[in-house]
Amino acid sequence: MSPRPNPMPRRYRWRTNVFHGPLMTLATVLCGSISLAVSLIDKQGRAQHRIARIWARTLVFLTGCSLTVRGRENLRKAPVAVYASNHTSYMDTPVVFAALPFQFRILARKELWPIPFIGWYLGRSGQIPIDTRNPRATLSSLGVGVKALRSGMPLFVFPEGGRTPNGELQNFLSGAAYLAIRAQVPLVPIALSGVYDLLPIHTRHLYSGELTLTAGEPIQTTGMTVRQTDELTGMLRAAIHELTGQPQSASEQTEVSLA
Repeated sequence: MSPRPNPMPRRYRWRTNVFHGPLMTLATVLCGSISLAVSLIDKQGRAQHRIARIWARTLVFLTGCSLTVRGRENLRKAPVAVYASNHTSYMDTPVVFAALPFQFRILARKELWPIPFIGWYLGRSGQIPIDTRNPRATLSSLGVGVKALRSGMPLFVFPEGGRTPNGELQNFLSGAAYLAIRAQVPLVPIALSGVYDLLPIHTRHLYSGELTLTAGEPIQTTGMTVRQTDELTGMLRAAIHELTGQPQSASEQTEVSLA
């Protein structure tokens, strides 16, 4: 995939405004409405998750991108795990839902919950809001996540806490590692590529190309304690960094936080 041009050619802006944007909005409204209706009888969230996968695959299709999943075998090595990925774009979530072949729950910023249809789905389907600015609320959300893992539900986390402003891997918060250690489940590193060029932060125009989700070898946490959360966070970041193929900077450090 060629780098995203700057400035964006007019034909791409026109295509997003006239074709991609309206159809993606329609798909979101339609799938969100169906999911809300189904939530009245779907207490386990299975049907809602299937609808979310249809929505995600539809959005990826409408972008005109191809999606390749590498390391599929690593997605099936544990029945329950914490899956953690770099966060590059608003399109990361549709790509993840389209690619992961099982039901899971996500930890997402609570700012998404007020968004019509998307927020309604998040609330009704049992996704877990997290407020990184409120340590007490963050610990409460992590506790809910640990309970979900122990009940047999995989979790997905963006450990950077927000989208990258430049396409490079940012500092990691330690919530993903904390969850995996507390529940004693593997931590699976995932790298997304091509999604930043598709729709980076602070833009609304799409640049279609090849998207890739690469799953790395699960990191085992058996026997680890919460005192090793920072160590595991560093291992996770290093694994995702290697999967992205980005050059390693000597000044890169892991941010320590329970968010």
